[in-house]
Amino acid sequence: MATTGGGAAEGVEERRALAELAAGIAREAGELAAEGQEGIGVLATKSTPTDVVTAMDQSSEELIRERLLTARPGDAVLGEEGGEDAGAGGAGRVRWVVDPIDGTVNYLYGREEWAVSIAAEVEGRVVAGAVAVPRRGQVYTAVLGGGSFLDGRPLQAPKPPSLEFALVATGFGYDPRRRAWQAEVLRTVLPRVRDIRRNGSAAVDLCSLAQGRADCYYERGLNQWDWAAGALVAQEAGVLVGGLRGAPANPDLTIAAGPGLFEELHDLLEPLDADTDGPAGG
Repeated sequence: MATTGGGAAEGVEERRALAELAAGIAREAGELAAEGQEGIGVLATKSTPTDVVTAMDQSSEELIRERLLTARPGDAVLGEEGGEDAGAGGAGRVRWVVDPIDGTVNYLYGREEWAVSIAAEVEGRVVAGAVAVPRRGQVYTAVLGGGSFLDGRPLQAPKPPSLEFALVATGFGYDPRRRAWQAEVLRTVLPRVRDIRRNGSAAVDLCSLAQGRADCYYERGLNQWDWAAGALVAQEAGVLVGGLRGAPANPDLTIAAGPGLFEELHDLLEPLDADTDGPAGG
């Protein structure tokens, strides 16, 4: 189901405080990572030999966990590198969803399109978040029901164009079979749109929709930490975020665009089986 901002698991002021905490920690972790970017090397790999982890991914997440749990003991933390710390539990408790470096390959190559993403989730719903893009000196924040911001300035996504005039951001998985099918999907998408951009960071792509730096976005294979904060930034700026056939954003497929364009992109992707890795046995 495509969703926009609204609703309340906590009051807006409480959610704003969570966003401010996330922003401060994301900024600090981003500065640490930016200082260590030059000369960084691969520490390990994940799903494939090209899906890498650097020492800074781990150092950044350790800093984020320490700062969060110092400020809010008992909260849960789900991080890309360290898994989940369940915290003290209890109704209404906050779970932090953390990507210490979203866009690790960009980071490894000295590029600027990487981010630190921190979201606060209450009762299964993201209520606040921050995305720091250190090499651009930018910090995006969002509060459920309270808007999204870039360095404190309110964001409102522009009215989207029709699909044929849309600049579409996307990304690709690391598994060879998945990449091959994503290329097949792209063969149909590309002639139907203005152009495609592949920036290498889901968090940056989602935030870019909030300020009109792209018109829409889709990607298969994202994890919750990839989209949690960036999706809220986009939603609070008026962007719809969801999956296919009324599903929420999920690892099968995440789609984001303004009203009207969302439906056009959805209807283009659905018959292409963009939420699969291609025909079974193919």
